[in-house]
Amino acid sequence: MKITPVDDHKRVRQFLEMPQPLYVDSPNYIRPIDQDIEKVFDRDKNKYFRNGGNAKRWILLDEGGKVIGRVAAFHSPKFSLPSPVPMGGMGFFECINDKRAAHLLMDTCKEWLQAEGKEGMDGPINFGSREKWWGLLVDGDLPPAYSMPYHRFYYQDLFESYGFQLFFKQFTFGRPCAPALDPKFYEKAERLSKDPNISFRTIERGKLEKYAKDFLHVYNLAWGGSHKNFKKMTLAQANNMMKALKPVLDENICVFGYDKEEPICMYINIPDLNQIFKYLNGNLNWWGKLKFLWYKKTKRNTKMIGLIFGVIPRFQNKGCEAALITASKNILETKALDYETVEMNWIGDFNPKMISVVKALEADIVKTHHTYRMFFDDSVPFKRHPKI
Repeated sequence: MKITPVDDHKRVRQFLEMPQPLYVDSPNYIRPIDQDIEKVFDRDKNKYFRNGGNAKRWILLDEGGKVIGRVAAFHSPKFSLPSPVPMGGMGFFECINDKRAAHLLMDTCKEWLQAEGKEGMDGPINFGSREKWWGLLVDGDLPPAYSMPYHRFYYQDLFESYGFQLFFKQFTFGRPCAPALDPKFYEKAERLSKDPNISFRTIERGKLEKYAKDFLHVYNLAWGGSHKNFKKMTLAQANNMMKALKPVLDENICVFGYDKEEPICMYINIPDLNQIFKYLNGNLNWWGKLKFLWYKKTKRNTKMIGLIFGVIPRFQNKGCEAALITASKNILETKALDYETVEMNWIGDFNPKMISVVKALEADIVKTHHTYRMFFDDSVPFKRHPKI
């Protein structure tokens, strides 16, 4: 077997196409968009390359020159996972069911990260934000949501046999949109609805700058200042997020709550793009974009993805959570929208408060991913991700 760096166009194509044979008999596999993956490794487009960040990719060839594995390693000062030693990451791992091959790929990451001054690695993770390409699927053989990884279940043994330890679990919760909520939800929502200052509204596409400010207000109060691992967002970041969402936005499934005109809570959903991207075979070139527009018009999108649910501290545990969910459900029913299921963006097992909120929605865990960690020096004490 031979490790080969991804350093030219041919190797890039091999890196992108390598997983296809592994999943040829898996009906739930959806090929990721090639351009999305390439953005991760584009020094001009990925901010994690700044201030000393770096990344490298490899493919693994067998004796006959066939590509049987791939992997990437990276590090950046922008990574914020708690650790007693300097850490790097590895991700975009795909491999045949062969421990010798898998461990050779992992050894390559380890050796490169050591040469870069790192003393451990987390994986499989993204060289970027946590909502994309993060974690190893270990339970829930369902179609992946857009930018979320889908894996063969034998990968778990490949990671754990190498020495990776479970750092945290990532739970994806889901529920049907139609069934009624627990009566307690309606009771709590009814109590809050008696306050004439409280209202709930869907966003308006023509006023995204206003809603970027509303998002910023709720996020920074509910999340940004609550824990060291959640950094406060800037207005520029909020505006960029709204601009990025605009092409796929469905105003009906993005709801804000207000106390007079102060935003106090939000429940932001988007349609699951993978329900369309599954027809594109990974390519969003000009032809792929035309196909995307066609399928967007002709295919029903029955799944939405819950990106974020937040309530400012002053209104937490006062029925606002229930009222927000009830308002969102009423909008779905009143407008007879096509959505049948909702999947929430993953929640770490280190966040029991948010897990309890989602469980109160009578949502179930439908997928579980693992984020693993290993220190290169076995004497460094291992600890799970701290609770928040």
